[in-house]
Amino acid sequence: MSKLTRRDFLVSSAAAAAASSVGMNAFAAGPGAAGADSIKYPIESGATLRVLRWKRFVQGDEDLWNANVKKFTELTGVAVRTDSEGWEDVRPKSAVAANVGSGPDIVLGWFDDPQQYPTKLVDMTDLADSLGKRYGGWYDVCRKYGTKDGKWIALPLGVIGNALVYRESQIKAAGFDAIPKDTAGFLKLCQALKAKNTPVGFALGKAVGDANNWAHWLLWSHGGKLVDKSGKVAINSPETKAALEYAKQLYATFVPGTLSWQDPSNNKAYLDGQISMTANGISVYYAAKNSTEAKMQEIGKDTQHAHFPIGPAGKPTELMQITQMMVFKHTKFPNAAKAFVQFMFEPDQYNPWMKASIGYVSQPLKAYEKNPIWTEDPKATVYRDSASIMLDHGHEGPLGQASAACMADYVVVDMVAEAASGSKTIQQAIDRASDRAKRFYKA
Repeated sequence: MSKLTRRDFLVSSAAAAAASSVGMNAFAAGPGAAGADSIKYPIESGATLRVLRWKRFVQGDEDLWNANVKKFTELTGVAVRTDSEGWEDVRPKSAVAANVGSGPDIVLGWFDDPQQYPTKLVDMTDLADSLGKRYGGWYDVCRKYGTKDGKWIALPLGVIGNALVYRESQIKAAGFDAIPKDTAGFLKLCQALKAKNTPVGFALGKAVGDANNWAHWLLWSHGGKLVDKSGKVAINSPETKAALEYAKQLYATFVPGTLSWQDPSNNKAYLDGQISMTANGISVYYAAKNSTEAKMQEIGKDTQHAHFPIGPAGKPTELMQITQMMVFKHTKFPNAAKAFVQFMFEPDQYNPWMKASIGYVSQPLKAYEKNPIWTEDPKATVYRDSASIMLDHGHEGPLGQASAACMADYVVVDMVAEAASGSKTIQQAIDRASDRAKRFYKA
């Protein structure tokens, strides 16, 4: 196959194969992957791209991302600059770019951020349909996050799975063989761990992923919800009160300082031996497993992962952190941008990237479930199912500007933190959350 030019870049599985004679696409390619549904983007002359993404927690993610960027440039001649920002900084920088109409061409954003400025984004429906048809289809939750009024305004790059991360030896020392499957048993475990001077810790600060993920699980597990199906604020309920009563009991088992924890905080506390359990992606295990320090390697061997327990709601109620690739309309090179997005989704790029980060970002397309990373190391398997079991943070309500704004404003996290710590009574915390949510969910 002749080398692709920037004027005529064929973004397809065939193009991906051109970059590697023995790629990893064999176990991910589905019907039509040979190119029947390929999309041809004539890349603009002199095209360059600027990409804004979140800073890595797993080195393999960054290494393979940069390698894939280099490969794209070699194939097309399009220079790509990647800017990495802290997790809390991506959202405001993306919003500024949307509002002023300049800045990065492509952003890897969080949750339903694209729903806050859908008219500022390039329609990627053709690309989403092609990828879905060739690679097993999109998970339902990914489709919900990426679409607006039937059009794809962003493509979910993947789900940073969130699970319980715990020291197996310390769980057993507390008298438990495994993580209890119900919230009542889970509380007893945490209390036993505290009594053994091996407390737990869950983020309650402005942590984009860790705080939002577990706080929403806590609320939903007891049947609480921020809004109902119509988008009416419904947080003031007996179910929410029950969730916050539970949160107060759970908070008593936490190591001090969790009210200020951001996303890196629990990683550090766990790897420093300060806590026996937290909620995180696979990055904690990755760091311990790949460390050259004997102490860290022992922590890695002792680390296990599990899904969150089931609460009174009677079903899984887990929130995971989804990251989406969006292309802004202000880009001067929309074809180059869409070509880049598709290139990153093709098997010869996506599979090695996911494998190098040992599944830190799990697949949004079902065919990638076959990546061997999920079975080569059993400790990674829990994260494989992230997109298939997760709820979107709108829960019963619609995704859109209001849900995105409530997430960005940490409405649920702050409510849990205030009630759990006792800085406000449970009813005061609920009332404040309700008032804040109503500012965004207007009739």
